[in-house]
Amino acid sequence: MANRETLGLIKGARAGDVACQLALGRVYLFGQGVPQSLPTALHWLARAAQEDSEEACLLIGAHVPFEVAQPSARTLIPYYAQAFDAGLVQAGLVLAQLVLGNAASSGEALCAKARVALDAAVRAGLPNAQWLLSMQEGLSAAGIADTGVAGEPASDGNTPLHAWLEQAWSQGNHAGFLSQGLPLARELLQRQAVAGGRTIALDAQQVLLLSRCAQALAPGGDAEGWQCCELAAHGGDRTAQLELGLGYARMDAQGQRLATRNGAANFKRAVRWLTQAGEQGLAEAWFVLSRIYTKPEFSQRNVVEAHSCLERAADLGHGPAQLECGMHAWRNRRDGVNNDVRAAYWLLQAQAQGSREAEAALAKIAPRGDPGDWGQCAALQADGHLRLLGQSHPLLAARLALARCFHLSRAEALLLDIHAADQGHCLLIDISATHGRGKRRLVLIRTAQERQLLDQVVRLFERVDCGVTGPEGNYRQRLYRLKCYLAEPGVAQEQQFLAA
Repeated sequence: MANRETLGLIKGARAGDVACQLALGRVYLFGQGVPQSLPTALHWLARAAQEDSEEACLLIGAHVPFEVAQPSARTLIPYYAQAFDAGLVQAGLVLAQLVLGNAASSGEALCAKARVALDAAVRAGLPNAQWLLSMQEGLSAAGIADTGVAGEPASDGNTPLHAWLEQAWSQGNHAGFLSQGLPLARELLQRQAVAGGRTIALDAQQVLLLSRCAQALAPGGDAEGWQCCELAAHGGDRTAQLELGLGYARMDAQGQRLATRNGAANFKRAVRWLTQAGEQGLAEAWFVLSRIYTKPEFSQRNVVEAHSCLERAADLGHGPAQLECGMHAWRNRRDGVNNDVRAAYWLLQAQAQGSREAEAALAKIAPRGDPGDWGQCAALQADGHLRLLGQSHPLLAARLALARCFHLSRAEALLLDIHAADQGHCLLIDISATHGRGKRRLVLIRTAQERQLLDQVVRLFERVDCGVTGPEGNYRQRLYRLKCYLAEPGVAQEQQFLAA
């Protein structure tokens, strides 16, 4: 969970503070006190870059790879261009990948700049730069004809062939890919066999070719596919590492035993490869590792390590892992002070991915109460009345607005510690220390309007002591102030509030 300092950055970033957005992006980029998350880091750095933050553009260009940037290419291209102009060759490579991969929708000037950036990346020896250059040269070569999905490459040259293979794979033509790519993969396997126990050096293009051949050959049941997978895994391909780990564990990506894979599992080798795949950002690898560490037949069985792997999978967006983390935190809510808050966080993440179980669990953990008295009280329901109250008693008006939005009871509204209540994804309502009948409960923050209102109230109370020694006084004084407001001329008298 985020610490208090990070929560402060989150609030500031959501309020539009560029410095907070930049700092929060850096926190998620390098995993400083929170799980490292490149998509989250990119979100906040892009927000800061929109406000002309040069440092945000440089961080994006230096640390956010093409795979993460691709879904938002149109928005991010100017930031990579700015970072490249500042001298970051890595940013130029990603710029070339984003622009030249969809050159038809890019202007001629931008394509020209992308080609200059690609040339600089090739001269710097960056991985994938030569591969992209060969693709561009192959696609523009006169020998490449538009042969369709089932066509054959029109040239025997190595560069055009690789360009055609890339096109065939992207179009789902695995049979055509294997017909031309498998001979190249077999040459690499032959070189590996000649090298004996020493792993041969491979460039990024060759590793990708082996990995795709392994996927097309189904390495679980094909000896040649397994060899391709093994060599690609040694070359650092995370997809191959995941498949190799699953093969050694005799499991699928859901952690279930595969009947089609005979023989005893080798969990130690599986852990080695799955860990490498997980460290490259594959959530499925951490999820399967969590299953392995709970198996009684595994000599290194460790329930604590299993839960750690499960949380890492959840941090990377694995829906079932998020659901499991949420349910685990809720079952153990009495073992930790904020376990219920943690449970709500993970279940909200799982619900966002369509989990019905998470939605049902949230309905029990944080049920949405009815408006109660607030919905019946016209004086508290009208925005005009609250604006007038805000001129004389701004803190009371803010509390009433919060109560109306989140369906708080009267005591909760008047006694809630605003600073401690905001947990980012939910409100922690706990007035038991100052009100005998108060019970701890959670209220989820589900809409942008609710988040905006809460941020406004938190900013208002930023330097205010919410305790009974603060400017608002004790509960009796706060209640008296509320009753006086309800009894003012022009405000409808509400007997259920005044009588208590």
